[in-house]
Amino acid sequence: MKSQPFIYRLFTVLLVLAFGIQIGKFLSPSRMPIFNTDSARENKINELFYYVDHNYVDSIDMDSLLEITLAEMLEKLDPHSNYIPAKELQSLSESMQGNFEGIGVEFQIQKDTIVVVSPISGGPSERLGILSGDRIIQVDTLNVAGVGFTNSDVVKHLRGEKGTVVTVTIKRKGHGKLLVFDIVRDKIPITSVDVSYMLDDEIGYVKVNRFAATTDTEFRQAIRKLNKEGVQSLILDLRGNPGGYLHAANSIADEFLGSGDLIVYTQGRARTKQVYLATHAGQMENKKLVVLIDEGSASASEIVAGAIQDHDRGIVIGRRTFGKGLVQEQKMLSDGSAFRLTTARYYTPSGRSIQKHYDEDVDAYHREAYARYETGEVYSEDSLKVEDSLKYYTDRGRVVYGGGGITPDIFVPLDTVGKSDWLYDVLAENIINDFVFNYVDKNRASLNGFKSARAFNEAFEIDEALFADFLAKVKARDIKSPAHQVQHSKDWILIRIKALIARQMWNDEGFFRVVNDEDPMMQKALEVLKTNKPISELLEIE
Repeated sequence: MKSQPFIYRLFTVLLVLAFGIQIGKFLSPSRMPIFNTDSARENKINELFYYVDHNYVDSIDMDSLLEITLAEMLEKLDPHSNYIPAKELQSLSESMQGNFEGIGVEFQIQKDTIVVVSPISGGPSERLGILSGDRIIQVDTLNVAGVGFTNSDVVKHLRGEKGTVVTVTIKRKGHGKLLVFDIVRDKIPITSVDVSYMLDDEIGYVKVNRFAATTDTEFRQAIRKLNKEGVQSLILDLRGNPGGYLHAANSIADEFLGSGDLIVYTQGRARTKQVYLATHAGQMENKKLVVLIDEGSASASEIVAGAIQDHDRGIVIGRRTFGKGLVQEQKMLSDGSAFRLTTARYYTPSGRSIQKHYDEDVDAYHREAYARYETGEVYSEDSLKVEDSLKYYTDRGRVVYGGGGITPDIFVPLDTVGKSDWLYDVLAENIINDFVFNYVDKNRASLNGFKSARAFNEAFEIDEALFADFLAKVKARDIKSPAHQVQHSKDWILIRIKALIARQMWNDEGFFRVVNDEDPMMQKALEVLKTNKPISELLEIE
């Protein structure tokens, strides 16, 4: 058994060399070997592979070794070069291309039953009349209720190729007999713009969750809608947005910047400098703008925020972004797998590299995000350390800093109000979601009396009786509930319950209308936009 680690290390070295040769062949325009020789080195590696494979004392899973080696080799280069096995590539592609094929429902598993949370707008289930609250008890001839179905089981049986038919049997509250639907699977959109709506008569809000293939189209549609409603100022929420496609980031930045303004440029050892400029097509070039960022905003989010900041175009509010400024190119391999290789870096218009340091291993690189909590950076602006040697200047002469991520113009600390050990115990047991689902299920008719998410948010209040019912559910789970912690977390719980009720009834608009009313970063953004000062004065530009 002691020889096994050695053979794994041996194969890691050999396969790194072999794979390096193959990458060199694949990427080279002339398809020539990476070595300018008679391929003696390649032959030597192949000979050794063959000998070990046929003569080693124990059996070896060569395919498994190859998968591990490819992943580890690319990981050693930098934190964002990576290998994608063929079985994972499809799901990753779906999330970025903006669609998958299936029946089009959001679901939860409640008491071992698949429950429709919401049919996806425009999908085949909505077209057939499937409703929120419907229980799926049979798929084709397979009973799926009370048999321990998991989320992956549901996806396996309900997703499928466009044009194929699946028969779904549903139990609907208030109906004595079961309902049977023959659903023709179709392409189901995955949206990257969560929500867009007017906060008041002049200020609009758009939340973008990632930069995918359809983001630019979705965003332009959202902006056109807000323009029709009279928007004069916009809050662009990029918090928690991990990034995505460069072209989508450029398209969104282009909506705010003037023709010819530099959005971003990329450059690498083997890649010439590529410059991306704004066009004349922006719909929001003359509107006041606030961009919200946090430690979860990365890559394409940082491109947008950096361009807005460097051109003094708007106010960036929040906390320092993640610091992912490496450009990857994805290449397919012959077996259907793929790899992403870092080929360049992103630079903001002022010349800042977005990428944070990655001198240590990958684990240390990702731990840096958690270290911000330990150092206090997410709680206090004074805890953020900047490097004077990485000082840059915006169009109007303001100082901004490189070194990793985008530092906001206005800092807003992480909101910890209402948090307690009791709350974390409640969240871990998923009690809030279960409670809300049951509440909406019983009260859907009365909730339908609110004509819109806005009307619900303005008029609905959670009374003490409802909170008492919630506490009874907590007690039934044998969770200790110290009175002072319950009181400390009460307001947070009430807001969350209301927001989740709103999501069940009006999707993401309902949710964000509720939570944004109590969000400190949103309150700061509204405070900034409601002043009569131009952006230059708000940024203290002379």
